[in-house]
Amino acid sequence: MSRFNEYSTIKQVAIRSAANAFVSEAILAEQWQALRFHAKPDLAEAISEYEDFRALLRSTGANLIELSPSDSLTIDSIYTRDSILVSPKGLILCNMGRASRTPEAAINAASYTALGHRVAGQISAPGTLEGGDFIWLDEHHAAVGLGPRTNAEGIRQLADILGPEVELHLVELPAPDHPDDVLHLMSIISPLDRDLALIYRPFMPARFIAWLEQLGVAFVDVPEQEYAIMGCNVLAIAPRTTIMLENLPAVKHGLEDAGCTVATYKGLEISRKGEGGPTCLTRPLERI
Repeated sequence: MSRFNEYSTIKQVAIRSAANAFVSEAILAEQWQALRFHAKPDLAEAISEYEDFRALLRSTGANLIELSPSDSLTIDSIYTRDSILVSPKGLILCNMGRASRTPEAAINAASYTALGHRVAGQISAPGTLEGGDFIWLDEHHAAVGLGPRTNAEGIRQLADILGPEVELHLVELPAPDHPDDVLHLMSIISPLDRDLALIYRPFMPARFIAWLEQLGVAFVDVPEQEYAIMGCNVLAIAPRTTIMLENLPAVKHGLEDAGCTVATYKGLEISRKGEGGPTCLTRPLERI
């Protein structure tokens, strides 16, 4: 039976490779500034980095769903987390807060439904919702971030689709430095196990901390000097078994002290330049 959390063993995960998302140097040159990448990714380096990242995922034994390129997508489509949510009732198609990403949900969902996944519902305008703003704690408890990419109407529609059996905790997110920048809920929390999460405490509302503590969750804190370089974006591929960006020694030490196994990847081109870490690069479809 599939489990609904962010830490159980990944059985099936959807990815779109750097080759399929970035496509060409010309497309990168055309889009990177408008989409507020920190710099233009180098295509050859990005493809090399992605091969290493894919190898880490493949080593888990998970079934990797390789999403195709499309002329309707932008280079942001490498971040497959955002367009779709999974739920006990089926997939939930997001209406992305960044308009250029709107086509992603339908395109990605077509691949998932072809594999037998059913659709439970979708978020419609004026509602917006992005997958990086949503986490499952367990089948009956989830949290959603209210911020620049996910609005109150999107959250209302989400709650209707999930139904009363799911307690949906609303987290008000701080405003990013620029209105087109992204600060998702998963920018400040990465669940690692049923009773452990990595957090950036300065951006965590006290009410959210208290709610998590009531659910029995303890914390590993990201230090300020490593937050800005994506120290809080860590993917759990199984309980306390994680993938994270390299060159985050304090976070890595904190995770290992908490009993976590840590694998790292380079990610300069595929993660740091576009502000999308390992959780962003993956859409787990089934955990067991």
